[in-house]
Amino acid sequence: MANRFSSQKGPSQRQLRAGELIRHALVEVLQRETLRDPALAGVSVTISEVRVSPDLKQAKVFASPLGGGDEAGVVAALNRMAAYLRGLLGKKIEMKFTPALTFLMDETFAEAQKIDRLLSRPDVARDLGGE
Repeated sequence: MANRFSSQKGPSQRQLRAGELIRHALVEVLQRETLRDPALAGVSVTISEVRVSPDLKQAKVFASPLGGGDEAGVVAALNRMAAYLRGLLGKKIEMKFTPALTFLMDETFAEAQKIDRLLSRPDVARDLGGE
């Protein structure tokens, strides 16, 4: 059975547009709304990507707290608030269905730091032709 969030060809143009629309609307909601969860009090959240299923009814939201911190706690709090955020999102976007939101930790920043550390090692720099 194929994965609903990916295919051999990648996401369609429709999925990409819907994901960006949802990402922008979520960022606006998180900036303007006061969320009552204690894990989100005073925390700025970065939404880096939204991947939407082909039927546009499910969305995976990749989020992390700005500047690091308790990533697992923030993602868990966002998942607790997902139904509320979905309701606010439905008022901001013009789509036939407002997708169900699933928040996941964004690992891209940690991966970028790992690659930077690897590239700055003396033996790797030597192999790359650097001094």
